[in-house]
Amino acid sequence: MACLLLTAMIWGFSFVSQVAGMDSTSPMFFNATRFTLGAVSLLPVLLMLRRRRTAEGNAGAASHAAAALSAKRTVLVSALCGLVLFSASTLQQYGILYGRSAGRAGFITALYIVMVPLLAWVFLRRRVTLFTGMAVVLAVIGFYLLCMTDSGGALTLGDAMVFLCAILFAVHILVIDTLASGIDPVLLSFGQFVTTALLSWMGSLLEGSVNWTGAADAWLPILYSGIGSVGIAYTLQVVGQQWVPPTRASLIMSLESFFSAVGGALLLGEVMTARGYWGCILIFAGTMLAQLPPRLPRWMSGKAL
Repeated sequence: MACLLLTAMIWGFSFVSQVAGMDSTSPMFFNATRFTLGAVSLLPVLLMLRRRRTAEGNAGAASHAAAALSAKRTVLVSALCGLVLFSASTLQQYGILYGRSAGRAGFITALYIVMVPLLAWVFLRRRVTLFTGMAVVLAVIGFYLLCMTDSGGALTLGDAMVFLCAILFAVHILVIDTLASGIDPVLLSFGQFVTTALLSWMGSLLEGSVNWTGAADAWLPILYSGIGSVGIAYTLQVVGQQWVPPTRASLIMSLESFFSAVGGALLLGEVMTARGYWGCILIFAGTMLAQLPPRLPRWMSGKAL
């Protein structure tokens, strides 16, 4: 849980850098540079893990065969996660570019907390508990109060793109939960970052948006988003999801919207309204409710001891 909470905090503050990066770079080029940095930031960790395995000694033929099969599975799952992550991140960045509204984008992105149990129920036949349903409702209302502080408006192209991004982020969580069990989280993170970076570079070259002058102007947002949001936070997500169910994980990580509001207040001088503070309270209540067991204790259910 601590890993996922730290992930949400890093992602929340990264939201400020993602908006700032759009002032001088394109969404595709921004993602290409930051996911490349994220992959590079994991190289020292990978080298250290490799030396540790080498120091443990050589394995037999059967172990080598099992290792080869595990490596193949790691590559395939990493590529799949990277494809989903590339699609979600690209839609999010273009949605931010076209929408230019942090509040609307933050609320719509947070809808993945609803998508995770819904998709898990539809495709994986996983039961949705009463507490989970109540937690999702509270969290959605809280996000609405926190992010949609104005009267709203018509659905824009940016809104539609961020909504599709929320669906894909939910898919990304479920793919990791379903397929990544037993896979080294650092290797999985590195593989999905490399995949996302390669696809982003290809897209940036095709659209002609490679702009090193713009990257120099946005070096700080790219650096934080690359090393912090990608290299550290996505790796913590993979590690955290080894221990936390996907619906609960999505609720914890959805606190990124709360931390994005904190980042906006600290770095951009934004002040939340009373409505926004009530949203924070409901988000916290929903997150705590999600930690309760699926069945009521005897003293809560009214049954005799």
